[in-house]
Amino acid sequence: MAFREFDAAFTRRNLLRGGGALLGAGALLGAGPLTRSVLAQPAASGWPTVTALLDEYVNSRRVANMVATLGWQQQPAVTIARGRHALDAGPEAGPDSLFRIYSMTKPVTGMAAMILIAEGKLGLDQPIYDLLPAFRTMQVQRTYDGSLTELEPAARPITVRHLLTHTAGLGYSVVQRGPIARAYEAAGIVPGQVTRLPVAEAFGRGRPAPSLEAFADNLARLPLVAQPGTRWSYSVSLDLLGRVIEVASGMHFDQFLQQRLFDPLGMTSTFFRVPERELPRLTTNYGVVAGALVPIDPPELSIYAQAPAFPFGGSGLVSSARDYDRFLRMLAGFGRLDGRRVMGELAVRVGTSDLLPEGVQTTGTFVDGQGFGAGGRVGRGEQAGVFGWGGAAGTLAFVNMRNGLRASLMTQYMPAEAYPLTAAFGSAVLRDAAAIAGRS
Repeated sequence: MAFREFDAAFTRRNLLRGGGALLGAGALLGAGPLTRSVLAQPAASGWPTVTALLDEYVNSRRVANMVATLGWQQQPAVTIARGRHALDAGPEAGPDSLFRIYSMTKPVTGMAAMILIAEGKLGLDQPIYDLLPAFRTMQVQRTYDGSLTELEPAARPITVRHLLTHTAGLGYSVVQRGPIARAYEAAGIVPGQVTRLPVAEAFGRGRPAPSLEAFADNLARLPLVAQPGTRWSYSVSLDLLGRVIEVASGMHFDQFLQQRLFDPLGMTSTFFRVPERELPRLTTNYGVVAGALVPIDPPELSIYAQAPAFPFGGSGLVSSARDYDRFLRMLAGFGRLDGRRVMGELAVRVGTSDLLPEGVQTTGTFVDGQGFGAGGRVGRGEQAGVFGWGGAAGTLAFVNMRNGLRASLMTQYMPAEAYPLTAAFGSAVLRDAAAIAGRS
């Protein structure tokens, strides 16, 4: 397929909307007869609806592979895996296969910030200009996605809470339209990396700033797209939060994640750059074009085999199903995993709660009618307790903090909404989980 045909199949607006796809599943996952007494972990045969879904997608060649992990509270996860690392090639996919998790990086960054908040090194409602003075005096577009010259002063400072919840008034070059999108790309305010192949221009990302510090400095010189604390606007806020974490901790952002989360959690397969020795575990990422899969990031040419311009706190991680389940299991344990405390209980409870500022507008967004916590969606009403988010290449993960149900799905295709997979996965998990609960 010619690259120009590939380009035409994608739009800039849908590339990082994988996180929003969790909403269809999340609306179901808080409901149903799921009780805290469900502790006996069933085998894979106990999840027949999930298994059938994986079989359907892999056998029909809509994806090359799928790996699901499912568990309760602190019990080990069941793994259901289908397919190979590439279509008809490579090793069989499994719990240690590597996947680009994109926006599933956001809850990890959010919990890193919660660690610092619990230690008193950050405040939830602390202005970020305390750490990044360039953000003290911000200007805001009078019209969302409008002129870069018709501006007004920010009515209030950007806070850590705003960054955690996408309410800082920041934008995304793959979401915004008009001159602000072009200004973001020109300044290197891009949301991540996808490929080194010539199709890169299809993703409208531009060249990233050379460092996290430069990213933050360049961003501070651009106008906000909305007044802070007034509107949910999917954005680079978790990337900027990585710089806040650097300054607050006195450590490089990626080192902080490694020392405070990945090492204590035993997440040995989570990287911003995949080491050469681990590349055989990396799956191929595909673009879905006219119903066919086109490889856009094969392991041997992967952009993740080289160091990124900086560690993208919003979309930069590669991980495995086993590793991400350890992160979810720690959340389900309110900060504890395998008898070891990694985060404080209050930090986890607050981070997985609804942190949206009062009165913030969510109508028409990915989180319409729902809440948002430390980098992930939070259910409200009957869905209260569900925390999680998804990624641009079809991955998603969540944990129900009320009953300890946790689940993740790993696969690799873009854009995520090419298939209704994430909502279907949530429905399948709920159906099987309800059956398990009913047998307990």
